[in-house]
Amino acid sequence: MGGIKAVYFADYGTLGALSLTNGEITGFGGTPEFFEFDVKGSSGLEQTINASRENGTVFYEQTLTLVLTKLDLATQNELIKIIDARPYAVIEDYNNNYLLIGADNGADCNGGTITTGVAAGDLTGFKLLWLDKRNCQLIS
Repeated sequence: MGGIKAVYFADYGTLGALSLTNGEITGFGGTPEFFEFDVKGSSGLEQTINASRENGTVFYEQTLTLVLTKLDLATQNELIKIIDARPYAVIEDYNNNYLLIGADNGADCNGGTITTGVAAGDLTGFKLLWLDKRNCQLIS
């Protein structure tokens, strides 16, 4: 089933050393405090594999599109803190997978919008794009 249920953000530097088993995260060395955002509709995570045979390089780029459907001051203030912090992001999908982006350097907000919409059925809320240039890590 496609789509994501929730995104959890934690401040950069709070994960500590990651415990990995066969490429899957099995534990954090630190004590991160996660902030949860429930999402609906157009939110999603996409990972692009970028490879160059000529250069012998491969890197991965994750793009997290986050749509929050409530426009309010409390959410805006929380988002300002998170955007400034270059956070880790854990994405929970509808298949009960948890994926971490930003493991090495945090994730960067690459822009977004705050919108009131125009018509009665339009989005009133936030649209944000987050980027990371490392392979997503599954969390057990």
